[in-house]
Amino acid sequence: MKKKIILIASVALLASAMPSCKKDFLEQTDPNAIELGTSFRSPDDVLAAVNGIYQSLRSSNNIGENSGLWTDERSDDTGRNDNQSNAGEPFQFGDFSLLPSNTYLKSHWVSLYSTISRANIVLANIDRVTFADANLKQQYTAEAKFLRAVMYFELVKTWGDVPLVTKQFKSADEVSENTFREKQALVYAQIVTDLKDALASNLPNLQSGAGLGRASKAAINATLGQVYLTMATTQDPAARTANLNDAKTYLTTAYGMRTFGALTTIPYTDVFDVTKKATCPEIIWQIVNKQGDPTYSSSIAANNQAKGETINSLKPASGSGGNVTPDLIKEYEAGDPRMAFSVKFANDPIVKDYFITKFRDASAGASNLGYGGNDWILIRFADVMLMLAEVNNYLGDRTGAIALVDQVRARAGLASYAATLAANPTYAAKYTDLRLAILHERRIELAFEHHRWFDLLRTFSTDELVAYFRAKSQADFGIPKLANFATKDRYFPIPFDEVKLNPEKMYQNPGY
Repeated sequence: MKKKIILIASVALLASAMPSCKKDFLEQTDPNAIELGTSFRSPDDVLAAVNGIYQSLRSSNNIGENSGLWTDERSDDTGRNDNQSNAGEPFQFGDFSLLPSNTYLKSHWVSLYSTISRANIVLANIDRVTFADANLKQQYTAEAKFLRAVMYFELVKTWGDVPLVTKQFKSADEVSENTFREKQALVYAQIVTDLKDALASNLPNLQSGAGLGRASKAAINATLGQVYLTMATTQDPAARTANLNDAKTYLTTAYGMRTFGALTTIPYTDVFDVTKKATCPEIIWQIVNKQGDPTYSSSIAANNQAKGETINSLKPASGSGGNVTPDLIKEYEAGDPRMAFSVKFANDPIVKDYFITKFRDASAGASNLGYGGNDWILIRFADVMLMLAEVNNYLGDRTGAIALVDQVRARAGLASYAATLAANPTYAAKYTDLRLAILHERRIELAFEHHRWFDLLRTFSTDELVAYFRAKSQADFGIPKLANFATKDRYFPIPFDEVKLNPEKMYQNPGY
């Protein structure tokens, strides 16, 4: 029997799939196990394999548009009042009653590790191929390392200590030997190494045209900045200042790669306009979708639409759409146009509630089947600016931090931070602490873009986070119970099937 590619996904032995011929960057299919000797013969084979890494991001269990279950629904922005559908498992995330046996939890874990496996296979086999153009080899290596780093960053933020795998496995024994949780510090060190390696490449500052959706130096710098910011606020306190300074370096570099001047030159609505998604200069990195295509289109516009509404999609809706908590609605400042664009109240006999309208495609091209053309934005410059404001504030540069916040507020047509503090007692009572003002601005500016949960983890200690949630009004959250929130909820439980592999080395997180 010929040797097969064996890879790790969910730290369990799975058969891998790598495409054996070149395919369109968008239209990648899940590969089937193939013989190692035939999988990497030419640069085109490597390109197909790299495209396969990108393709895996499109899974509803990965980091794309459908990843709100383990991000926004875990936060105070969205949720669900249905505790019966799908055995009640989705409800557990927002109710803070998550069980290690939850199948959605396991699917997310498996998907992230499957992407890592694809990256590891590329990196383990790229030297087998002769490249006439050395730049291509450098590019593909950088992309694989960037994507691997992004997955590990998602994992370590979500679960804490996680298995750290940077090689292709070829036997069950190798899988068994590597089935253990590595400390966060080592996981972060690998993330930083991968990102710095990717940055020292020939990737462009920004992607355009056929390159949209691929890694760029702006995306890598922004991610490195966020990694260092997260390390500064959640890891070793002794390294806090050094990590903050590194975060400032990389976020400043990313911000300096923009091709526009002030943020006010880009209307907020342009960022999410399906007709402008390929040319909007604010977008740094996105998952590309194809309007009208049953397989590669976006479903977010139709999925978010409430019954009786037509603002998002031509597809008729029968449910409540993308639920929005009253807690978020109350955080919008009076006259903020981002509210009118992002949410709407559905006044249907069956549905009387706010729903998400930020992602729209009610064009004929999307049809009444809801095959939208919305790209999923992973990084944009307003996000970078507000992270840089966080860093500046922590380093004592309030002036620099406020200037960045004011750019975002100016684009929304709102008064400056200082003017609002002086004129609005309600605002001043909540946001005199600039740290909280930045968190507020991120919540509004980036609503429903799956940043909120990680912003909360980065801003508050575990005890502060418990106090923050429990101080909120239960009436503003529906039936999910805020009283359930406890110190255990900073991290998700390790999936039960993973703990069973090695209860000692795959130890469960506290509280589960």
